[in-house]
Amino acid sequence: MHTVAVLALPDTVAFDLATPLEVFGRIELASGEPGYRVVVCGTDPMVTAGPMRIATDHGLDALVDADTVMVPGRHDVTAAPPDTAIEALRDAHARGVRIASICSGAFTLATAGLLDGKRATTHWMAAELFRFTYPAVHLDADVLYVDEGQVLTSAGASAGLDLCLHMVARDYGAAAAAEAARLAVAPLHRSGGQAQFILRNRPAANGIAARTELDEVLAWIEREAHRELALADIAVRAAVSVRTLNRRFQAETGQTPMQWLTGVRVRHAQQLLETTSHGVERIGHDVGFASAANFREQFRRLAGVSPQSYRSTFRERIAG
Repeated sequence: MHTVAVLALPDTVAFDLATPLEVFGRIELASGEPGYRVVVCGTDPMVTAGPMRIATDHGLDALVDADTVMVPGRHDVTAAPPDTAIEALRDAHARGVRIASICSGAFTLATAGLLDGKRATTHWMAAELFRFTYPAVHLDADVLYVDEGQVLTSAGASAGLDLCLHMVARDYGAAAAAEAARLAVAPLHRSGGQAQFILRNRPAANGIAARTELDEVLAWIEREAHRELALADIAVRAAVSVRTLNRRFQAETGQTPMQWLTGVRVRHAQQLLETTSHGVERIGHDVGFASAANFREQFRRLAGVSPQSYRSTFRERIAG
């Protein structure tokens, strides 16, 4: 059985630690057997996690038998990780163990030298400090996660869920990942990256979420996505040139306007696949795709599975 060791270091972020426990711990294979054995290990029998204390099941020796090691973030990213933990991670990496970080856990991996020369990500709020501290790492703060094969990193908080679902798909396929996403009440794949959260969720000085120039046009796209919309139509609605529209979308969402529109249409299609018995072709047409072939292609690209596979996994059975 695939063993996942979650490394609980002092000052760990409880949310980051709980995410792999919940995702990997709930995977059940077609045979009825669990897909993973999940253990919590650490340098101490008890570690701090904000206002809580978390007991660890095992010491660092658990990394010897692990197939995957998950490294949650820590509240104080400037605090040096315990030397024993760094050595254990280096040893695990040398043995070929898969190692993944959630949020600021990337600082721990970088301290161990596991990210040198590699592409990685972390929470956008810590990106500037990360770049300054670890110049040998190619940081991409705009994405939700980065898969470098043996070493993976994710952005802040809920992006750890995206990463864990991606890892389940790698290990057991899209169907297992889709079931894990259903249990977590989460999308199997979120389009876009951290850029869509950086500006749009930044609070104003009074603590109220700041509005951006795209708020109105994004709401309009949400309502009108089923229509045949061209880039020029969106620019007219936003009362700006196409060039300005593209620039604003890239700055605030990390996507082009048409990429955003496609993501909205796929999300609307997911809702219809879950809640109606309409045919796939009809749903593609109803949400705004020009052809069934294009709908299937874009849906698979963003959701990771075909519309029909998504329906069979997620849809509530319609009475009768």
